[in-house]
Amino acid sequence: MSNWALIIYCGLITYLTRFSMIALIKKEMFNDRIREVLSYVPSAIFPAIIFPAIFFDNSGSFILEDNPKIIAAIIATIIGIFSRSIIATIFSGLASYWFIIFVI
Repeated sequence: MSNWALIIYCGLITYLTRFSMIALIKKEMFNDRIREVLSYVPSAIFPAIIFPAIFFDNSGSFILEDNPKIIAAIIATIIGIFSRSIIATIFSGLASYWFIIFVI
């Protein structure tokens, strides 16, 4: 099997398993309690995606001191809290990270 066929096959299987949950489950099956619990899923998944990128380096070592990503994440979080803008949060995080790396 070629690499492209394998990539397409894996993508198709992943798509179908995720789409089946959306297409086959009826909306009436979810009561208000289940909908409330499921509303917290994005908030629980987001830190699991972001924190390894901030606290681990390319080799997988945990870096806490002299890590400019932590300072940039704190600045972006503060800007995000006060501005309530995703674009402002992203740009402030990137700008502060680049400033720390290239200027300081």
